[in-house]
Amino acid sequence: MSENNQYYVIRKKAVPEVLLKVVEVQKLLDADPGKTVQEASAEIGISRSSYYKYKDDIFPFHDNRQGKNITCVIEVQDCPGVISTILNVFAKYQTNILTIHQSIPINGIGVLTISVDILSITTDVSAMLEEVENLDRIINVKIIARE
Repeated sequence: MSENNQYYVIRKKAVPEVLLKVVEVQKLLDADPGKTVQEASAEIGISRSSYYKYKDDIFPFHDNRQGKNITCVIEVQDCPGVISTILNVFAKYQTNILTIHQSIPINGIGVLTISVDILSITTDVSAMLEEVENLDRIINVKIIARE
């Protein structure tokens, strides 16, 4: 896994205040889809740029991961068998594939959006995504949603 995509679990008290405020802004936006990022950021007391800087890097960890969904975007080189190898990793970690969307490759790069249900409380999501990221022909892996 690249240095920029390592995952850590830390106690809330060790998280810088700005990151906790980013989570609060996201909660406000989720609760009120009509609210703008500017409004939510001002209400919580951080700049809009701080929210955008960290919004994809922090989210609450749920102790009980069983039955939780994650959606990730995977950039891949366009070649036969890539999706199959990715799906084999998800199967190895006993996830249930909910959706798969594959874009038409542009300039030899395809984008997959895959949603999975984490069925087992013992599933190590970080290890699973690290294994996907380390496959041949994988360019980038990013979690975009979790439930």
